[in-house]
Amino acid sequence: MHRFLKVFLVAGSLLAACAPPVLAQPQTRVPGSEAEIRLTFAPLVKRVAPAVVNIYTRRVERVAQTSPLMNDPFFRQFFGNLSPQGQPRERIARSLGSGVIIEPDGVIVTNNHVIDGATEIVVALADRREFEAKVVAADPHVDLAVLRIDTKGEKLPHLEFRDSDDIEVGDLVVAIGDPFGVGQTVTQGIISGLGRTGIGDLDAQSYIQTDAAINPGNSGGALVTMDGKLAGINSAIFTKSGGSIGIGFAIPANLVSSTVASALAGKGIKRPWFGAQGETVTFELARSLGLDRPGGVLINAVYRGGPADRAGLKAGDVVLTVDGREVNDPRALKFRISTRRLGETVKLDVIREGRHFDLTVALVEAPETPPRDLTQLQGNQPLAGATVGNLSPAFAEEIGTDTLDRGVIIVKVADGSPADRLNIQPGDRLVKVNGKTIEAVSGLQKLLASADRWSLVLKRGSQQYTLNVRL
Repeated sequence: MHRFLKVFLVAGSLLAACAPPVLAQPQTRVPGSEAEIRLTFAPLVKRVAPAVVNIYTRRVERVAQTSPLMNDPFFRQFFGNLSPQGQPRERIARSLGSGVIIEPDGVIVTNNHVIDGATEIVVALADRREFEAKVVAADPHVDLAVLRIDTKGEKLPHLEFRDSDDIEVGDLVVAIGDPFGVGQTVTQGIISGLGRTGIGDLDAQSYIQTDAAINPGNSGGALVTMDGKLAGINSAIFTKSGGSIGIGFAIPANLVSSTVASALAGKGIKRPWFGAQGETVTFELARSLGLDRPGGVLINAVYRGGPADRAGLKAGDVVLTVDGREVNDPRALKFRISTRRLGETVKLDVIREGRHFDLTVALVEAPETPPRDLTQLQGNQPLAGATVGNLSPAFAEEIGTDTLDRGVIIVKVADGSPADRLNIQPGDRLVKVNGKTIEAVSGLQKLLASADRWSLVLKRGSQQYTLNVRL
């Protein structure tokens, strides 16, 4: 950062006397002690680096064999438009990432994308010892996974969590990981930004941005503050070349901490459920709501009987802060809720019709009501081959759809089935069959079985479409 000092010279003693005092130029000096001459991050790195590990994974992939002859136009003229793909074969795919030991008995946290689909996970410590790791729990919606290795009672170096809400832009940090498989690497930088959202398509986002170099292989590694604590898990970079250009992102330690606590409780990763959804308050919305500036989340739907509803939150309210921390879009609001633990409460600063007030929301686990009742549909009807289920807040959260949605959702579609031929896709929600609203799987099966032609209304994302079918 450069500081520019403008000095204006004004003639006349009176004007000079009235002028504000001129700031003294900062004095430069050479280092005055051996400690200043040898200013280094080495003591910090020696203390924290042993807690950062390398993670090697392997998984079996099925890929189609391709004949190089089919890429030649001369041969393709004899075979027409036949696919150049042959019979699928299996191959072993290997990947490399990083992880952080956060408990001395061998609990490790990393990114979910580092271990996703792996059939074998090997953790290599800083002293080159290797251990087979098992997945305790993983959450693809926030890209975190918790692993465990058997240390036979040995206590390993580990990092403590920093309160990531206390981190400020400009704080010094170091990033530790294994980029490109070259070996453990340390880079240094500052916190460039906080609360970054819109990075990828994960659910709960409020990334820490840093200019410490992060490259492929750094995923799952540590972002460490100068007190030797874990500020976040390095997860993503913004790049046009595939390498670091000084814009990296880390998942904040508070979200990592709540994820680990839930995973170690033994019931998978369970997050608090808020029970409301909203939209970003834009300039136009702020003006229509009588707000002096854009900010907050405009609530547009509240789940009846959910935590937000019981606390008194209503559609049309604007949530400005959660526990004193600003939320400027729905992902930031979800992040703030996700950093809390089941059974805790959060305090909301809310505006309703121009009036400020506080609401206290008790956070609970999303309920599975109604039961999901997973059913594969069969018979002579258009949805045969599709597996459907009843939506509940818990099931919706598990599959990554809107937790306020109700009704019946397509979970899976068998290849080559009637549903597949109609381009029915997982995630489609059934709205109506032959003009009747679908509320449960049981009612759906009866409607499908009692007709010989069908008018299906489905919702895919924000789009609704109709299929008229006769078999």
